[in-house]
This record gives sequence, structure tokens and C-alpha cells, in this order.
Amino acid sequence: MLGLICVDVDGTLIGSDNTVREDVWAALADARARGVRIALCSGRPAFGNALRYAERLDPDGWHVFQNGASVVNVGSGESLSEPLPPEPLAALLRRAQETGRLLEVYTDHAYGISRPGDLARRHAELLGVPYVPRDPAALTGTRVRAQWVVPCAEAEAVQAEPHEGLDLHPSGSPVMPDTTFISLTRAGVSKGSAVRRIAEAYGIPLARMMMVGDSHNDVSALQVVGYPVAMGNAEPEARAAARYHVAHVDEGGLAEAVRLALDLD
Repeated sequence: MLGLICVDVDGTLIGSDNTVREDVWAALADARARGVRIALCSGRPAFGNALRYAERLDPDGWHVFQNGASVVNVGSGESLSEPLPPEPLAALLRRAQETGRLLEVYTDHAYGISRPGDLARRHAELLGVPYVPRDPAALTGTRVRAQWVVPCAEAEAVQAEPHEGLDLHPSGSPVMPDTTFISLTRAGVSKGSAVRRIAEAYGIPLARMMMVGDSHNDVSALQVVGYPVAMGNAEPEARAAARYHVAHVDEGGLAEAVRLALDLD
């Protein structure tokens, strides 16, 4: 068996109906009962549904949120967060005001939005938090991540804009198929860098770890583990980075990946 399985959320753990299949929960619980650590590895923040998923998967373990900007032990509350540089963040807020686009700014425990409206409300529902518009300036604590939330038709143009000092992690969700989430972290921060930190914290070699994902923002993590797995619904970049391929998220592909992990020598 492997020592740790890292699990993406949207398109991997949850399907197009925004739920987790019972056979997937059962497979993950079986792996944990056999001593395999399970780490959420998501672009989502460490609150709302993502926190509840992490607590169910491994309640005293390390988990990756916010595309690696937050590495949190949900049992102890210890955090290894990576702050956003202040000047690039200020530039993002100015651009959001000029363009009228939706920009979200996150700390470990809360977030603010540049533009209230239906898109922000739908995303709050996806995250599993109340829709309470909060100005980013009202946030307290360290800002660790920002995120453009834009219609898919605008995503390419937004990504082509300069984002000095930041790395971009575009992704989607089957629950909001018309929307692209362009996560922004400090340069050098990614799911891959966060997975390395978890490996060090547990003392588990990367060669004995599995990552299961489906999106562009999963590629950095798929590239550093010994057993990279792409879902049947994966984007081309994720498929190319994977050694193994399993079924579509709506057909229980994650349960298939967990069974593979348990069968490996």
C-alpha cells in the first residue's frame, strides 16, 4: 500500500451533482482504516464544504487548500500558509475595480469579494458558505490567495494579462460549468509545493504517494508524486501528467483509484 493519497475536490471527489458518492466515501474510509493517510488537495479554502470534507477524510491530518497557499492541520489548527505579496494584490484590486470583474481575496478562514452579484452568490453556494458580501479591505489576517471568477469565454484573455509575482492556477467545477476559477498565489506556490511540505511533515517519501486529480491546477502535484492518477473527466494537461487513468467522477473513478492504491506493493 501507499503511505498517502492526495485527493482533489471538484471533478474528483465531488461530481456534477455537487455530492460525494457513497462508494467513494467507503473506499476512502477503508484506506484510512488500513493506515493510509488521506489529504485533501484542493483549490478551495479551508472552510465551508472543503473543511468538512477534510475533517471526514482525515480529521487529525494535514490538508492542502487554496492551491497550496494554505497547508492546514485540521486537527491541531496549525497552518503553513503562504502570504500573497502586497503589491501584486493591490494591482489585482485596482484591475478588478477598473474592469468590473469578480475578484475574491482569501485568508485561511474568510474571504471578500470585489463585486456582489449572482456569480458571487453561486460560488458561495458551491463553497457551502452563506452568501455575505464582504469587501476585501474588511478582511483581517494574512491574505494568502486571490481568485478571478469569470465566464469561461473570458478566461483566456484574463490569463494573458500580466500578473507579476504571482502564479495562475485555472480550474473549473462540474457544478458551475460556465465559469472558470483563476486562482492566484505567490510565485512558486502550487499544489505541488504543498504536497512536498505534507510529505516532509509525515515523513512519507513522495515516491510512495498518490495524487488523484482532473484539472490544470492538479498538474504540479501529479508531477511530484510516484503515482499520479487522472480522472476519466480530466483535462488534457492532467491526463498527460498521469501514469494511471480511472473512470469519470460520476462513475466512481476516485473509488477505483483508492482500490489501486491499496493493491500496490
